[in-house]
Amino acid sequence: MARRRSSKGRRYGRGAQKTVASAMRRAKKGSLKAGRGRRASVKSRKQAIAIGLSEARKKGQKVPRRRRSR
Repeated sequence: MARRRSSKGRRYGRGAQKTVASAMRRAKKGSLKAGRGRRASVKSRKQAIAIGLSEARKKGQKVPRRRRSR
């Protein structure tokens, strides 16, 4: 039996993908900063991805809304 694919399409746009990739590169280089004052350096890979997605949202690129914390 064939699987049905959802008709939603891509969840993340290509522009958002590039923004996240850019954030990952900056994290590796050490120039990506976290926190309100942007003083602390990024500690983890997940944190770098979250910052990249946040930047993509600010640019208005296609990114799903943030999940609400419980």
